[in-house]
Amino acid sequence: MNIPEELRYSKEHEWVRLEGDVATIGITDYAQGELGDIVFVEVDTIGDTIAVEDVFGTIEAVKTVSDMFSPLAGEVIEFNEGLEDDPELVNSDPYNQGWIVKLRVSDVSDVQGLLSAADYANLIG
Repeated sequence: MNIPEELRYSKEHEWVRLEGDVATIGITDYAQGELGDIVFVEVDTIGDTIAVEDVFGTIEAVKTVSDMFSPLAGEVIEFNEGLEDDPELVNSDPYNQGWIVKLRVSDVSDVQGLLSAADYANLIG
């Protein structure tokens, strides 16, 4: 299981990479493995300001459709358009090319409330 040390994690299996006040968000290696083959990613919140745990999009796998919950509050500023043609990037490269959205964070200190890599590893067992 790949759990990069430099990222932060939510209990809902999203990861966060914070650069300044912009958070790049995706789903974890564990989450993509549980979902199976990703066939579609939908984000219709671009330009919206969302709160922690608000749904920012959905991810569809062969077996199921799941909501994605924001680990931080802020404005959704970008969707990874590469996922429109190649949604399986979430499976093959969840922490790099498979990122899902970028969020201009309302309060960057909120990232401290997320799980460390070690804490996330304990959560998923």
